[in-house]
Amino acid sequence: MSEDELEQIRKRKEMELRQRIALQKQREAQDQEIEAQKNAIMRKILDPDARTRLTNIRMVKPQFAAQIELQLIQLAQTNQLSRLGVHLPMSDTDFKKILQRISTSEKKEKFKIRRI
Repeated sequence: MSEDELEQIRKRKEMELRQRIALQKQREAQDQEIEAQKNAIMRKILDPDARTRLTNIRMVKPQFAAQIELQLIQLAQTNQLSRLGVHLPMSDTDFKKILQRISTSEKKEKFKIRRI
């Protein structure tokens, strides 16, 4: 290979690397924006004590906390929280009740015992 060909390959690889880095930065910015929006919504939905409880759950079970956040956001957007008798911002006791409902429904779905 000649030096010109090698230089073209280097330039092309450098350009591809720059594009990947730009896409990664763009994705990170989008993720940060989504997280900020989610946090703003959670501040409206939960009072400080309930948010503390959610933070504690997130430290132990991050996937479960993310699931709870999504469900709460969906319930708030469809005004189903008011149908459940919950007023915004949700108190810690109301949040505990919803957590119990979610955890009991998960346990029922996960465990199925069949005897043969």
